[in-house]
Amino acid sequence: MRRRLAAVPWLRAALAALSGLVAAFAALAVAELVAAAVRPQAGPVPAVGGAVIDRTPGQVKDFAVRHFGTNDKLFLQLGILALLAVFALAIGLVALRWRRTGAAGVLLFGLLGAVAAASRPDASRWDWIPSAVGALVGAAVLYLLAGRLRVAAAAPDQQQPQDAKDAKDAKDAPGPQQAKGAFDRRGFVVLALAASAASAGAGLLGRKLNAADSEQATAERAAVTIPRPGSRAATLPRGVDLGIPGLSAFTTPNPKFYRVDTALVVPAIDASTWRLRIHGKGVAKELNLSYRDLLARDLIERDITLTCVSNEVGGPYLSNARWIGVPLAALLQEAGVRPPSRGGPADQLVARSVDGMMIGSPVDTVMDGRDAMLAVGMNGEPLPFAHGFPVRMLVPGLYGYVSACKWLKDLELTTFDAFDAYWVRRGWSQRAPIKTESRVDTPKPFAQLSAGKVAVAGVAWAQRKGIERVEVRVDGGAWQIADLAAEDTVDTWRQWVWQWPAAPGSHRIEVRATDRTGYTQTDARVGTVPDGATGWHSVVVNVS
Repeated sequence: MRRRLAAVPWLRAALAALSGLVAAFAALAVAELVAAAVRPQAGPVPAVGGAVIDRTPGQVKDFAVRHFGTNDKLFLQLGILALLAVFALAIGLVALRWRRTGAAGVLLFGLLGAVAAASRPDASRWDWIPSAVGALVGAAVLYLLAGRLRVAAAAPDQQQPQDAKDAKDAKDAPGPQQAKGAFDRRGFVVLALAASAASAGAGLLGRKLNAADSEQATAERAAVTIPRPGSRAATLPRGVDLGIPGLSAFTTPNPKFYRVDTALVVPAIDASTWRLRIHGKGVAKELNLSYRDLLARDLIERDITLTCVSNEVGGPYLSNARWIGVPLAALLQEAGVRPPSRGGPADQLVARSVDGMMIGSPVDTVMDGRDAMLAVGMNGEPLPFAHGFPVRMLVPGLYGYVSACKWLKDLELTTFDAFDAYWVRRGWSQRAPIKTESRVDTPKPFAQLSAGKVAVAGVAWAQRKGIERVEVRVDGGAWQIADLAAEDTVDTWRQWVWQWPAAPGSHRIEVRATDRTGYTQTDARVGTVPDGATGWHSVVVNVS
């Protein structure tokens, strides 16, 4: 009997911690159900995660992209859930002694989620509701569960035994002495199971409703037929793709195209209701366009390589695709916009996304004759959702953070002095032309090779300038000129290969590129902040 009673406090503590987890689960599940009526991005995890991303320094974001790649958002969400679980365990233990304090803690946590949702750049007036309702439900569940763990007190008139006989009688007789320390275990289990089951049902229903909205948008995308562009991309030159194993294909398939953005939930936008507004400083005629309006215009088709400013030397965040879109300069001209070089008052074009992203591009660059566009197609199909469906912006020769706004909804003409875009506020440069760089794709780092002829191959890029020469050297020796693949355009990357007579031993292979302006890559290693990395890419291999 003594062993059983001694275990009761530990059991109560464990169940109290469990009650915190059950309450947190209920709060999240109900919030997700309510978010289905508002919008998926209003759920607590996306809202808090988005707020964390908004307030994270650029260097930390860059670190996450480098080390986690496209899984950076998954790690963030898992981190949020882990912190929530720790908080839930702690608040459950607090509620064991102070029920109201524990319930108030859940409400406070929900209030933080509501504030985070309401403070997002893309927030609607109702985004705070899911977190608030979820917090109320979670607080109520915790309060009720903590009540089942309350210990029964001894009767007020019970006296402590005064001698051994009284003690023996009190020990043997049933009554308050045995009841003291007991709690409603059965009631707790029933209530916890009921709350968990109801929460699971609410969460599943919320997911189903959100999936229904996504399915509607998916059906709309599937029904889209991109018109034949009036200006087709030129046929790819023979030899543009060397076809070497391990070398990046000239055209990147959509599923393999890199993705770097801040959206924890990929927007599933219904193209039939999508609108684009073009307005701001120097706009003589404001434009308000539908998706059909864009598809009805003269379209162009171009091969363009996109590059992320977070791409380290030798990094994976660049890809090449064939895009179809509406020439952006023509739209701006229709709105009456003149670039600053021709007397226009606005020098910055701010693109806004439905997920709250704001990207600023130089107006002179957008309107200087390059194929800047509002893209609607990618590699022969409508844009994938992950890459900006229904419409994204891209400007050849500029890093993505100043040119490639996905899920576009608004274009505003303003000035760099008047407005800092999202990444500029976080320490990145206002203007960021892509730097001349090169990369070794094969052999891979630490590859085990056989002596003899080895194909060393990779890609080089210098958008708007073109690649003139690629050189390779081994172990710091003389630079050897690599063979270049045929060039498509100056807006795409270019493959290269060098046949290396590999000798046994450990070797370091380095590459550098020279563009048509005469600039040769510097060997000075500079990080990605504030306007892109520099340096020679190198790999170490072993030959036997």
